Amino acid sequence: MSEKEEKQGGSDLANLFWENVKFYGGTILLVVVIMTSVGQAYKIPSGSMEDTLLIGDFVIANKFVYGARLPFIDYRLPAITEIKPGDVVIFRWPGDKTTPYVKRCVAVGGQTVEIKDKQLFVDGEPIPDAKDAKHIDGRMIPRSRENGDSRDNWGPFVVPKDCYFMMGDNRDNSYDSRFWGPVHKDLIIGRPEIIHWSWGEDRNAVEVNPADPLSVPKLFLYNIVHFPERVRWERLLNIVN
Repeated sequence: MSEKEEKQGGSDLANLFWENVKFYGGTILLVVVIMTSVGQAYKIPSGSMEDTLLIGDFVIANKFVYGARLPFIDYRLPAITEIKPGDVVIFRWPGDKTTPYVKRCVAVGGQTVEIKDKQLFVDGEPIPDAKDAKHIDGRMIPRSRENGDSRDNWGPFVVPKDCYFMMGDNRDNSYDSRFWGPVHKDLIIGRPEIIHWSWGEDRNAVEVNPADPLSVPKLFLYNIVHFPERVRWERLLNIVN
């Protein structure tokens, strides 16, 4: 092979390498942008939104609808629509500004929230519970001199500007704005649109134990065997509302 051919071969390899870098780098960047700005999957870890969302539901969040935050730069795109009372919203918990929470917005900035004997009032009007909301505790917890407001008797409270008051649909078992306050618009992530997967709880399932290296393959095999009954087939592709 001549020196000219060697140089040409080296140039071709360099060009091929650079084209691959651009292709795969661009693909990775596109995936990152989509996941951080447009849509992302979230797993429901608690029962605070039962029976609208169950533990083990996996939802796709639309991050674009309330104004997607662009990655790498601190800029939020204009919202397509504003959050309204009744919307189910994913946001970062105000306590650490990191952990994703999902609750239902019951009031927006300027509105007055009050709870009397479990009944929610907004601007003095009683608000019906969402279709799949529930109360699971028959006790009626009053206000107390020591602790003030309670779960079942709370407020009145005027929601600050650019903030939202969030409550779980499982009203007696939800850690929400009654306990840690309103959510500022800067903490909003998006709206859960659809349940793309739902994995039911199974108390007989093998527990992962760091002291038992075989617990992971045991759990994998258990899930394979019990796959048909653990999937909540009736919830797949359900719209969240």
